[in-house]
Amino acid sequence: MKLIIGNKNYSSWSLRGWLAAKQSGLSFEEITVNISGEEWEDAKKNWGDVQPSSGKVPILWDGEVVIWDSLAILEYLDDRICEEAQNARKDVWAGSRFWPKDPVARGLCRSMVAEMHSAYQALRRELPMNVRRRVEGIDLSDEAKGNIVRILSLWAEARSRFGSGGPFLFGSYSAADIFYAPVVSRFMTYGIGVPKFAQAYMEAVWEHEWMQEWIAGAEEEDWRIEAFEVAAE
Repeated sequence: MKLIIGNKNYSSWSLRGWLAAKQSGLSFEEITVNISGEEWEDAKKNWGDVQPSSGKVPILWDGEVVIWDSLAILEYLDDRICEEAQNARKDVWAGSRFWPKDPVARGLCRSMVAEMHSAYQALRRELPMNVRRRVEGIDLSDEAKGNIVRILSLWAEARSRFGSGGPFLFGSYSAADIFYAPVVSRFMTYGIGVPKFAQAYMEAVWEHEWMQEWIAGAEEEDWRIEAFEVAAE
């Protein structure tokens, strides 16, 4: 499999797809492209069959299968590993590395992931992901503040009801942590004050070995996208 991702410093959707690929345990080749430069435009032209489907990242390429949305990538990878579990005559939920086995926890996890995938437009707009930056005293709209309160309330519910088995939202690392990892990054960048329980959760996500690998990659990048830097300012 090949996973095409954008700039690690800025691309929140790429981070989600990359973390999903890591969590799957399946082997994949990582291809990083500067999405703001000519390199990305040239790559899209050369990839022919991918271009009609998407001009965005991440893109998972597995043989003839092309998946271009982070949630679709996670679901595809989950199908792959669950099929392997079924072929080995194992419990399908033992094969899933993304969703809690408990149906109540799984329902909440799926809902939180779907909400993150489709909502929080003010937060995305006013707090663009920028791993390398640290910004103080950001002035947020009421809508963005409401997004933050909503996210913290969901984190609190997941941790209080299902988080006893570990430091992540549902105890062990799940799809929810993958999809909220860029939010953690945004909160770190802009110094968003959070309750103690949320701070502990953010530290667990930030210090995870895969997140540290991504951060190191972002620090090594020479690319700079002015639009995102100006937004942070």
